[in-house]
Amino acid sequence: MIECIGLIIVGTLAFYLLSVLAPFILIVPTLLAWLVPLLTWRTLGESAIRQTFLLLFIGFTIISFSASQGVYLDWKQILAGNLPLLAMFVAVTFLSLTNRGLEDHALPKGNHAVVTTALGTHFLGAVINLSVLFVFGDRLQKNGTLSRNQMIILARSFCAAAWWSPFFIATGVALTYAPGMHWKETLVPGATMSFIAICYFLVEVCLFRKTEFSGYPLKFESLTVPVFLAIVVICVHHFWHDVNIMLLICVVSPIGALIFMKGRPRIATLHDFIEHRMASVCSQFALFLAAGVFSAGIKSITHVYPALFSLEGSVFTPLLFIIISGAMILIGIMGVHPIVSIAIVSPLLLPLNPDQSQLGFLFLTSWAISTGSSPLSGVGLALVSRYQASPRGIIRNNWHYAVVMWAIASILNVIFFTV
Repeated sequence: MIECIGLIIVGTLAFYLLSVLAPFILIVPTLLAWLVPLLTWRTLGESAIRQTFLLLFIGFTIISFSASQGVYLDWKQILAGNLPLLAMFVAVTFLSLTNRGLEDHALPKGNHAVVTTALGTHFLGAVINLSVLFVFGDRLQKNGTLSRNQMIILARSFCAAAWWSPFFIATGVALTYAPGMHWKETLVPGATMSFIAICYFLVEVCLFRKTEFSGYPLKFESLTVPVFLAIVVICVHHFWHDVNIMLLICVVSPIGALIFMKGRPRIATLHDFIEHRMASVCSQFALFLAAGVFSAGIKSITHVYPALFSLEGSVFTPLLFIIISGAMILIGIMGVHPIVSIAIVSPLLLPLNPDQSQLGFLFLTSWAISTGSSPLSGVGLALVSRYQASPRGIIRNNWHYAVVMWAIASILNVIFFTV
């Protein structure tokens, strides 16, 4: 059955979309989703296995204890809490089919190359996600390594898209754990943060790290797909406010991938993609499902000991935003996946009745900064394992970026959500 893992993953998306119309079949995509890590357990990375085991153990232990105290959760809360996230993740994975083949063998040089590489990584990564890092990185690498400036540009440019892109899994997580969040309300502050972040490291690389930079030979038509899809999502969400943004992404992404896919013939390319490349998301299935169980455990224990976990009398103040975001960024840099810290923080803050979009901005901020600064995030591990980056070097190059972006995000939180 492991040979059919790609079909099982696609089936998870297909049956999830059907369950929106017929909720009684939710059990089908849930079973398919859990089947993925069970069948591919031996192929998962060591980090994914370790975090998944820990989350499942803690989650089920707490759920069992809570049940012994009379607090029961239904199977949907325990096993299907993050199913919409996985469906979205599968949907946006299809967008890697739109990658354009390399035609230009010469690498542009200088500050202009820095700008085009940063913008290309940011806007293409905002849509086709992590695959763009490998497309750009493999093109730029020399003898299997990237320069320090190239790693800074690729990692930070890509992760900065988490602040605003509806196609980024960070947005799906924020929408899940801040259930009343309105994406349009986080779009402007998120885009502002991305703009400031890009300006920050462009100045850093162009003015303060004066070494020759070899960039990616970006072409204008490469931006066609992200611009088109972004316009579609923004327009649909504008005219039909009640459309769930995650559901919209689940539908738009595969359709956009089929329209703009580069491989020919289309059917053969799609079949090869599902059979051989779709399995790359298996570790995300394991981690996100385990995080859902962990989050369910946190929710159940808050009902067992409501006074212990209550912040009653507290208000989601700018100071609380600063403290919590700083803590989430720090543990994210230490290697804890952002979804784990978000799963912990969400049930603690929701009883305070915060502005849900402000809460979503908090989650997006912690995701964007920690993943772009840590050697233990998915992006950091990709740089370490694929391009021989030094973990200590990644932290040394990015600690000041994390501190500055955290401070700026705290200021924008006041400007956009509390003034």
